[in-house]
Amino acid sequence: MHFLRNLIILFLICIAIKINLCVPTIPSSLKTLPIDGHFDFKQVHHAAKDFGNRYSFLPSAVLHPKSASDIATTVKHIWEMGPGSHLTVAARGHGHSLQGQAQAHRGVVINMESLQGPKMKVHTGNFPHVDVSGSELWINILHETLKHGLAPKSWTDYLHLTVGGTLSNAGISGQAFRHGPQISNVRQLEVVTGKGEVVNCSEKQNSDLFYSVLGGLGQFGIITRARISLEPAPKMVKWIRVLYTDFATFAKDQEMLITGESTFDYTEGFVIINRTGLLNNWRSSFNSNDSAQASHFKSDGRTLFCLELAKYFNPEEMAIVNQEIMTSLSQLNHIPSTLFQSQVSYIEFLDRVHISEIKLRSKGLWEVPHPWLNLLIPRSNIHIFAQLVLGNILTNTSNGPILIYPVNKSKWDNRTSVVLPEEDVFYLVAFLSSAAPSSTGSDGLEHILSQNKRILELCEIDGLGVKQYLPHYSTNGEWRSHFGPQWEAFVHRKSTYDPLAILAPGQRIFQKAAPLSL
Repeated sequence: MHFLRNLIILFLICIAIKINLCVPTIPSSLKTLPIDGHFDFKQVHHAAKDFGNRYSFLPSAVLHPKSASDIATTVKHIWEMGPGSHLTVAARGHGHSLQGQAQAHRGVVINMESLQGPKMKVHTGNFPHVDVSGSELWINILHETLKHGLAPKSWTDYLHLTVGGTLSNAGISGQAFRHGPQISNVRQLEVVTGKGEVVNCSEKQNSDLFYSVLGGLGQFGIITRARISLEPAPKMVKWIRVLYTDFATFAKDQEMLITGESTFDYTEGFVIINRTGLLNNWRSSFNSNDSAQASHFKSDGRTLFCLELAKYFNPEEMAIVNQEIMTSLSQLNHIPSTLFQSQVSYIEFLDRVHISEIKLRSKGLWEVPHPWLNLLIPRSNIHIFAQLVLGNILTNTSNGPILIYPVNKSKWDNRTSVVLPEEDVFYLVAFLSSAAPSSTGSDGLEHILSQNKRILELCEIDGLGVKQYLPHYSTNGEWRSHFGPQWEAFVHRKSTYDPLAILAPGQRIFQKAAPLSL
């Protein structure tokens, strides 16, 4: 009996130890910080989830700041705790990270959506711009700037993302060939560094921090405000899609469109494999007449390539715009019977992905694992890549959209932290997969991850010079390889602005309080 009782006690002790190891410890000093916002030490589970839906790291606390000062006070406090502290800090905007980048295991997650401060302000004139919070969603910026007949120049395909989130990566869409990514259209930032300092920076003021933060994966500071360049906004969009059966022709036409004075304001390409899956439905965004016409085209199971184009205009310009579009289309070599057009408002075009989100949410298909893979591929190797991947790895189906389109490197500022291929033109190739929950088939998470691994291995074996966009690695050696010649500069910047490696622990580039002379 005594033995049984002791065994039960030992069992309960083991359970208690296990539970204690799983539950983050709460730093009592955080509770006494003089902030206007507040900490939540209980309702923290939502901060251990993101769009990728693959990782879950529970924080010790979630900060709901009212101001940049609240963020600075918190970060400075952790900085002053010194190297012995295990606390790290992650800024979480709309939670659209893919692999836990906005999570902080046993650390502090800053709920950027709670950030208040000066309201969004649009400045008109010769150099129009908008001053916004780093927590602001791009869709809200669009609605506000349109009231003044203005809009940002460059976008992402999905607008329900925060300014701080996209500027920490790059922000790429079909306008990038002309205007560059979103980080090429920023004039000024307000940043909280890893030392808890609030710093205003721009091209002429604290420029090293400015360019470090842009595309810096959150490693150098938390963006609390940004000044974004604007341009006159159109009212309407001619939205066009044409199809190709030959990749070489498809790529040649895309490259022609991004050189010189293109008629179009937006150009993206994507791959259609057997027309499978709701996310891969190339007809879903067009009106009923176009859908009916498209249904008569027989792909016979072939892999097709779709070129998506947009021309912005105002109603009084319609006749001239139609003529310009006809002239430009006559120079393309698409399948003549596959010209599909739609005319929509500017907002409807830019916010097009949100419509798909609503559909997917209604079917329970939005909050599933998203093992995305985004690559930047040199122009000289895109044909080899297409042959290796589209002809061998992806043959029968895909689990989501596959984007593939070229951009001009000249539109990117080489002073930012973004790592790009070493050619004047490179392609964005994005495998935007969604995994079916609990599936062990070709639509399951493990199969897609294995597929992604094969793609990366082929790129490495064939020396294609590929760089990951939204990169994520698990070892220091992989990060060194990713940054290449930029690694030493990246490490130096980190040691300057976040020497204890407090910020963005989910990127797994630097360990907390690790020596930065790696």
